[in-house]
Amino acid sequence: MKVLKFGGTSVANAQNISLVKDIVSNTEADKTIVVVSALGGITDLLIQTAKLAATQDQEYKSVLKQIEERHIDTIKNLISIHAQSKVLSNVKNELNTLETLLEGAYLIGEITPKLSDKIVSYGELLSSYIINEFFVEQKLNVAYKDSRELIKTNDINGKAAVNFEITNSLCATYLKEVSEKIIVMAGFISSSENGNSTTLGRGGSDYTAAIVAAAIAAEVLEIWTDVSGMYTANPKIVKQAKAIPHISYEEAMELSHFGAKVLYPPTIQPVLSKGISIIIKNTFEPDNEGTLITKNKNEKGKTVRGISHVENIALLSLEGPGMVGIPGISKRFFEILSQSEISVVLITQASSEHSICVGISANDIEDAIQIVNTAFEYEIERGKIKPVIAEKDLAIIALVGDNMKSHQGLSGKMFSTLGKNNVNIRAIAQGASERNISAVIKKDDVKKALNTLHEKFFEENVKQLNLFVMGVGNVGSKFLNQISQQKEYLKDNLKLNIRVIGISNSRTMLFEENSIALENWETLLANGGKADKTKFMKIINQLNFRNSIFVDNTASAEISTTYNAYLSNSISVVTCNKIACSSSYDNYKELKGLAREYNAPFLFETNVGAGLPIIDTLKHLIASGDTILKIQAVLSGSLNFVFNTFNSSTTFYDVVKQAQEEGYTEPDPKIDLSGVDVMRKILILARESGNRLEIDDIENTSFLPQESLDTSNNDTFFNSLKDHESDFQKMYSDAVAANSKLKYVAQFENGKASVGLQKIPKGHDFYNLEGSDNIVLFYTKRYPNQPMIIKGAGAGADVTASGIFADIIRIGNF
Repeated sequence: MKVLKFGGTSVANAQNISLVKDIVSNTEADKTIVVVSALGGITDLLIQTAKLAATQDQEYKSVLKQIEERHIDTIKNLISIHAQSKVLSNVKNELNTLETLLEGAYLIGEITPKLSDKIVSYGELLSSYIINEFFVEQKLNVAYKDSRELIKTNDINGKAAVNFEITNSLCATYLKEVSEKIIVMAGFISSSENGNSTTLGRGGSDYTAAIVAAAIAAEVLEIWTDVSGMYTANPKIVKQAKAIPHISYEEAMELSHFGAKVLYPPTIQPVLSKGISIIIKNTFEPDNEGTLITKNKNEKGKTVRGISHVENIALLSLEGPGMVGIPGISKRFFEILSQSEISVVLITQASSEHSICVGISANDIEDAIQIVNTAFEYEIERGKIKPVIAEKDLAIIALVGDNMKSHQGLSGKMFSTLGKNNVNIRAIAQGASERNISAVIKKDDVKKALNTLHEKFFEENVKQLNLFVMGVGNVGSKFLNQISQQKEYLKDNLKLNIRVIGISNSRTMLFEENSIALENWETLLANGGKADKTKFMKIINQLNFRNSIFVDNTASAEISTTYNAYLSNSISVVTCNKIACSSSYDNYKELKGLAREYNAPFLFETNVGAGLPIIDTLKHLIASGDTILKIQAVLSGSLNFVFNTFNSSTTFYDVVKQAQEEGYTEPDPKIDLSGVDVMRKILILARESGNRLEIDDIENTSFLPQESLDTSNNDTFFNSLKDHESDFQKMYSDAVAANSKLKYVAQFENGKASVGLQKIPKGHDFYNLEGSDNIVLFYTKRYPNQPMIIKGAGAGADVTASGIFADIIRIGNF
């Protein structure tokens, strides 16, 4: 014998009911009891129409009309024309009775619990009747049984308590007497021993099915719904959630209690004592395995089985010195909540007895504040207890698993994972069984928390990084192309899932929560919304994704001022923009401090040497205990390109123009040629070496004429280069005469830094530096005579993009 329960979505319309018929027809069992809910959404409409009638609002009639139309349409689309008249007649008679009940509520301007139960019960009564008539027409061997004749309860309306002794006897007797193979019953509804209609409360159809299954000792209870079982997390929030093939009764109850809406917790109680298995299946994908719920088999290696959550939670805290060592405070606190029918879903208490904190529904918080303050009015007036403290807009997240108790460190793993993503925990609760670890967090953090924990416990250590990219010019476009090319490699080999969620240039911006398609990002961005850096940041904060990274590919001073705000919201920053790290020392230190405080990496490897690991190497030297004595470097790939290309047969203007066009210089080439860019780079290296230095402290011996330095735009700057061509040719000829090459050198030693053009003789490490290459010599206590040398391409969009990419990967490996 099997019991099959079909929920509201499974019987929402004629098409879905046809699927139900196919499932029932293919069920192999001596007898199959089919328990059905109301058509999807009908119960809510019935509650709505009852409330409207009770407030004497004539709108109840239009809602009743909707209810009628739903059932009539279902019948007409489900049952053949020649069989419709009988079904339509009976359904309309029932709807007329329902209308009479509602008219009564309208006339007296109120609705009693008893009348409410009668009204709400029509959803299941009508659906079960229609489905039974359809089964009859389809030649199934079927009988219809009114659930109110089998399930007996007390007289408490709204959530009646079942009399299992009478109910079990009635169910067993009926099953022996009935000859049909299939029995259709309405879920949710029952009756008192006096014959009055009652209901079983929220999730009542599941409960009906479980009651019947236990009463007849069914082989299995199948719950058919619109998802393929119980999931490791809510699949609407966590896209990577997977169906759980097999869990225990206890695990299922914990997950159900904490928001897994597939199953209503009391459902399990009747079948648990009988050891009857439950299977959660998908009506729309019946071949899927679903979830089997049985006694715990203590499967090895299975610790956390699911992550669930409850929204709309508030915390209520009672605290004060007068609570310490005083017996009965907790009893009074919980007693007054209980007497007011306020359910407590989480409890935590300090060992000092100084405070008690409980989680309750946010809907009850105002009533709870009033009754608790009233109950402890005497103690509050005397300062022994403070007025109750309430916190709203919260949610509970919970890890669930039978075997969690046998594994050390799960709580630490959970809380550290949340902490790394700036999810603040307001309260913690864990039972002695360790089957459940619960934490209260802000409701706005639920999506991030669930995804972060799911990634940690279920996704084979694949870490998702969510990028928000500002600037898609030379460097930015190369960067996006590199991500697109390497995406699968990173996922397969480094277990990193990199998603680009937001892109912006100076004109438009684009967001896609499920990741932007990088194969056509340019087209998508061109059709995006108007660019707005403030709105860009606001959207990032609203999305609140885990492992969020802001990537700045611009040279904008304005954008660099936003880093503080990003880091303060636990959003990592990766930038090739040197302005922030070369700004005031106090701002530089603040950024580094925010990165530590909010566990949000701030990486800027490409500030010096593009893709070369200069800053990373320097950090490792310092971290390992070495001391920097001197730094000598050629740090401008653009200037090295210029002076390696410039000769007596070229003009300085042409070479600089070529460098700009090939992406070696900043958009404003004067930044490079004036030495400002190199000053910023040596300043950053000096600071990363542990020195306090400002850019004004750096000596800059410029080779540019004052006229060029005083220009205000690129056109006048380039014209000035033409005007002073003879000066540049003289610099070149003087170097050739000295058997030297021109190199723009930066140096830091004994707390002082300088930059300037130098004649480099043969034999020097800088002499053969070709193209746009950079070179850095680190003289340290460990390398006092023969320096550590880092050399390679130091400019160009490709290598800069690869350096940004490397910083992204570093964050992924943190």
